[in-house]
Amino acid sequence: MSDAAKRTARTVLQTAVGFAVALPAIVAASGIPESLPWVAGGLAAAGGFARVMALPGVQRLLPGWLRTDTPTNG
Repeated sequence: MSDAAKRTARTVLQTAVGFAVALPAIVAASGIPESLPWVAGGLAAAGGFARVMALPGVQRLLPGWLRTDTPTNG
């Protein structure tokens, strides 16, 4: 994989994780009812994505600075 492809993949991953973490707060702040089907689906997908990212196997694949299961230095 080229360096550009690695940077792109990392950026997409970081954006997806950030969006998944922020989506519940965005919905709460916007006043959109959580019972709307597309909102409920988005929240469910964000929650599922966050659960997958927390799996030990996925954590091992992530670079050290992106892991949440081990303390970082600094």
